[in-house]
Amino acid sequence: MASVTQDSTTIKRLRLGIGLVGIWLPFVVTIGHSVNVGRFTLPSSISGAYYTSMRDVFVGSMSAVGVFLIFYRTSRAADILGTIAGLAAIAVALFPAKSGAADLMVSSADAPGGVVHTVAAAVLFLSLAAFCFFLFPQSSRPPRKVVYYVSGLVIILGFALALLGSRILPDDVEATVHPLFWGETVAIIAFGVAWFTKSNAVMPDPRES
Repeated sequence: MASVTQDSTTIKRLRLGIGLVGIWLPFVVTIGHSVNVGRFTLPSSISGAYYTSMRDVFVGSMSAVGVFLIFYRTSRAADILGTIAGLAAIAVALFPAKSGAADLMVSSADAPGGVVHTVAAAVLFLSLAAFCFFLFPQSSRPPRKVVYYVSGLVIILGFALALLGSRILPDDVEATVHPLFWGETVAIIAFGVAWFTKSNAVMPDPRES
């Protein structure tokens, strides 16, 4: 049941907004960057958009997601997890990753801001996966539970690729494939799909409240 501080319409709109931003962000920063440089170019990562002409789009989108998550309250658990994820999203936006980073690993040579970015990204991805595994399925029918569980699994796999991709792939493959970009992309889109589904925008389910 929704808390007395938010009506169901507001909650659904928050879910829809979070989901839509998650789904379109990878495409917008890639297309916008490519248009600005005059050829199709993948950024080194979605976070790497901070160093391109799409910086404002990236920072604004992540900050908006962060605010949405902080104000998302349907239960005590959702309130706590949403606040943690929201603060992490804002930290990801405000503390840029190292320019040209190939993965989410950190080292003693990294600047403090880059370390904050990496830690915040890890907290954000794991928190979003927790929504999919533990909170969203509670009031859902089996078909939707599958969507949430698969989305959570994809978020974890995408995070693992972003974290370790450049370490497990040969250098020439890493330079061509950009595992950090694709790891972040699949994780963010999976997160967006889960929240879009939870908003009841598709296949409305009266049990989703």
